[in-house]
Amino acid sequence: MSADEAIAIRARGLTRRFGELVAVDHVDLDVPARQVYGFLGPNGSGKSTTIRMLCGLLTPSAGEIEVLGLRIPAEADALRRRIGYMTQRFSLFEDLTVRENLEFLAAVQGVPKARSRSRIDELVGQYHFAEQRNQLAGTLSGGQKQRLALAGAVIHEPELLFLDEPTSAVDPESRRDFWEKLFDLADTGTTLLVSTHLMDEAERCHRLAILDRGALVADGSPRELTSALQGRTLVVDAIDPRRAQRVIVDLPGVLSVAQVGSSLRVLTTEPVTAAEAATDTRHRIDEALVAAGQQAATTATPANLEDVFVAVTRNPMKPEAHAA
Repeated sequence: MSADEAIAIRARGLTRRFGELVAVDHVDLDVPARQVYGFLGPNGSGKSTTIRMLCGLLTPSAGEIEVLGLRIPAEADALRRRIGYMTQRFSLFEDLTVRENLEFLAAVQGVPKARSRSRIDELVGQYHFAEQRNQLAGTLSGGQKQRLALAGAVIHEPELLFLDEPTSAVDPESRRDFWEKLFDLADTGTTLLVSTHLMDEAERCHRLAILDRGALVADGSPRELTSALQGRTLVVDAIDPRRAQRVIVDLPGVLSVAQVGSSLRVLTTEPVTAAEAATDTRHRIDEALVAAGQQAATTATPANLEDVFVAVTRNPMKPEAHAA
């Protein structure tokens, strides 16, 4: 991140405890303005709790937050008019029409009446509701409900939009269309923070944070994060991949082995750049396969975000796993 890049969200030492449970553990965060910033992590990793603290809905147990230049939670009331918030459970009134939902949300968000009609017309066009404007929201498809929820979240033209796993209940085509809408918003100057547990969505983000058990274990662009694993990923093509997996999964230097189709994807603890060395993990894998009578070919392959996720969440030195 460049020194002069505008920061929409800054958090230092952000912590939230629920009794003995530490849900968010001393997180430091910088979210660049006008970008799509992703939160990647499994359920229970602290994504939703972090988002709720950042938008002023939950008071931190410790730490400092600044959002759009405001101190949170002290200035949370001033922040609310400048942000939007969308969760995986779409906040719609199913017995109101598409337009009535937008009219209600415009009133709640304080959109001036002189602006409200034209703003709703804009959103009806942008989010493809021209033919459904008078249809009850409860009769819409999952993808349509998702689009309507997003239109409602941005009706007041927020500077910053929080989205908490917003695509978990829709089909792949609807998810793809939804992400195009997110980039349209970023192009017009909106900052977006999107939580997800889906790798393909994480790859779309300009920048990405990975959370694990409340801790921030990686932060960087997808390219930065995958580049940090250069030389640590292998593909093993074996006649019997299940048996080959059992042979190599517990070898020294092997962090994980996953079957992908008829091949094995291997993540190692260190780069495997010297295959001729007897101590090299790749050499060790080849030797073990030969000793087990397994015909296999081992080749290097570029890392992907799933490899990054496995590497940082299984790394005992988590605070040192951040990308530059």
